Amino acid sequence: MPEKYHIKTQPVPPRRPRIGKHGVVEWREDCARCHNCVKKACVYDRYKQEADYIRNLSDVDALFFECMGCFSCVQDCTKGILCLSINPAYEKLGNHYWKPDIIKTTWLQAETAKIPVSGAGYRGPFSGLGFDSMWTDMSEIVRPTRDGIHGREYISTSVDIGRKPPFLALNGDQAVAKLPPLVSIPMPLIIDLSSPTHTLPQLDAIIEQTAADTGLIAIMDSRYRPVDDANLEHIAFYLGSDSPPVPKAALRKTRLVEVADSPAVMERIKEIKSIHPEIVVSIRVELTAAGIGRAIELAGLEAVEVVHVVADSKGNELTAQKPRFVKDMIRQIHTALIEKGIRDEITLMAGGGIALPEHVAKAIICGADLVTINLPLLIALECHLCDNCQPGMPCPARLEKIDFKYGVGRMTNLIAAWHDQLIEVMGAMGMREVRRLRGDVGRAMFFENLEEETFGKLFGFRKEGL
Repeated sequence: MPEKYHIKTQPVPPRRPRIGKHGVVEWREDCARCHNCVKKACVYDRYKQEADYIRNLSDVDALFFECMGCFSCVQDCTKGILCLSINPAYEKLGNHYWKPDIIKTTWLQAETAKIPVSGAGYRGPFSGLGFDSMWTDMSEIVRPTRDGIHGREYISTSVDIGRKPPFLALNGDQAVAKLPPLVSIPMPLIIDLSSPTHTLPQLDAIIEQTAADTGLIAIMDSRYRPVDDANLEHIAFYLGSDSPPVPKAALRKTRLVEVADSPAVMERIKEIKSIHPEIVVSIRVELTAAGIGRAIELAGLEAVEVVHVVADSKGNELTAQKPRFVKDMIRQIHTALIEKGIRDEITLMAGGGIALPEHVAKAIICGADLVTINLPLLIALECHLCDNCQPGMPCPARLEKIDFKYGVGRMTNLIAAWHDQLIEVMGAMGMREVRRLRGDVGRAMFFENLEEETFGKLFGFRKEGL
């Protein structure tokens, strides 16, 4: 049995005052000074922490909002003088897709590398847009041997990137034809190019080191030159239509390269293969109206090894008035490749809208082999994901002054927490290998299908989505 994949982590506290969700408002004039005050019974000891915080307060705008929202003190106070409040600064974080709860959860994971637990539990809707309309099967969660990171069974999260032959021709124990190159990584996740809106050159070295420390691969612009040549195997250079060529010596030390889709993409693959025959080449396809058809077309070409389909940061189809969501587009591509009989031959990467570790599992269930992310790692550095972020504007997270060790620690912690949660989800589904999860829609329920099966015969079908 291979050694378990493990990421070394350590707590990395935030540089800036925390922006928590809940705080407690206290009407002290009605306090009876009970000897068994509910504040002393707080299991998280938040009231004592608040007193220490106020005593050392340096910023009048940075109030204490670290309540876990368990409501214990609010319910048990005999005078009813406590009530829960929501931080207004918290509600301004992110946008309609990257919600404040997602940003807060990401901050916590980047700090502790642990799976977050909410004292108030889940109080949201049971269904919503995007990945929220999809529920994973948890029928095996009662089995102690499959209790995720605490279980006794080995759960593999490694994936192979590259083209696989449809069959093997053997002459005795030897393969007749040369096998195509494959890249193996210990987790179905690749760090994607930085968002154009949130690109900071000083973060490139941090991302490079994070990829090396976690054993993953980061897609970097071809103009970037690694700090350490030893990390080249963890970098995949991206070659756009106008990108300068990568030095041949550097290209030969990498395992994966990505090129932008274009009419001349096949010639570009041949050129790269002539320099480094053992490299795996990925083609980046934007999920526009023609993107799905183009991805299916490319997957049918023998020279194509990896197709990387990319939606926008919210997981929506690009340049469409009524965009489809990335999970639906992945399912369409996956199903089309099955019908053509070539799904097992091609590697399908998907990016855009992957905001939580559960989205990794859901995207793979829909048909992707692995996913790519960028914004979660930026949020790990305490980014507020401001919609009005522009170059030259003051950054509330001070991203322009990121310490190298801090940045690597926070990003590494986040990836470690995501890996643990992927194992937890797979253990609950009874899956021991992430490769087997790909396209297994029987491990999930989709709101649209359930609604159609339950109410379609009575009320007809929806003309539009949720």
